[in-house]
Amino acid sequence: MSFLFSDFNGWKAYCEEHDMNLFEPVLEYEKEQKGRGEQQVWEGLGKAYEVMKNAVETGLQEDMTSRSGMINNGAKKVFKHDLAVLSKEFQNLISRALAAKEVNSCMGRIVAAPTAGASGILPGTLYTLQEIHNLPDRKILEGLLVGAGIALVIEQKASLAGAVGGCQAETGSAGAMAAGAIVYCLGGNINQVFNAVAITIQCMLGLVCDPVAGLVEVPCVVRNASAAAIANSSAQIALANVSGVIPVDECVDAMAEVGQSMENRYKETALGGLAATITGKNISKSVLIQDIEMLPDEDNDKKN
Repeated sequence: MSFLFSDFNGWKAYCEEHDMNLFEPVLEYEKEQKGRGEQQVWEGLGKAYEVMKNAVETGLQEDMTSRSGMINNGAKKVFKHDLAVLSKEFQNLISRALAAKEVNSCMGRIVAAPTAGASGILPGTLYTLQEIHNLPDRKILEGLLVGAGIALVIEQKASLAGAVGGCQAETGSAGAMAAGAIVYCLGGNINQVFNAVAITIQCMLGLVCDPVAGLVEVPCVVRNASAAAIANSSAQIALANVSGVIPVDECVDAMAEVGQSMENRYKETALGGLAATITGKNISKSVLIQDIEMLPDEDNDKKN
């Protein structure tokens, strides 16, 4: 019987009891719960990572203009800008997270990790991590399994859906997955991996889901970039053995409590936050008009 990812403490204890690396119980879970062979799991992960990398490259090379006009090749602008705030590596990280999420907003092919609204975070972080540290694909795929295990626990203890827990449940969870994967890929131990997850959740606790015009564009795209930055920050802190103080399971419990107490207008309803601003409402009206104009003319259809 594989471990069912009910909590992080249990995951750690299972690894210690069975002398397993952190990713191995997730691999075992995939094989047993999904009825897949080990080779199938690795091949599926490899395909997912290729889609992630392709989304990054597509977002930086092709036209990324959404029908609403709110997305307009922002990733390329950041990537090509001649002034780096910190370093070229940080600029690459941010632009890549933006790029993969812009591909989603423009109806391209992405990996929901764990959701489409958070689809730029893992691609941006892992693509950049592999480039900087020259990591083999196998290590990145192991990191993806660690990220999947993190998502499984959060899903059971809290939520991964913005409609249930706000954006903390989407970009917050993706950032936590990325932070844990980064620490694992760089040789961190279990405590450091889980501490990175805890710190990321602490940084993103309470983030509302307030998509302008109900579209997964604003502020979703820029939050992917911010979450990627937070994931790297949390990983750096955790690798230095600086404790987040609050244990990871308690942080996830806090995420669940905050999500439950959050008012519905902050849960993907487009009724609060940025969606309820004057500009947000005007954009919503404009998008609605566009949608109406695109509807087929029934009278003309009848005449023809």
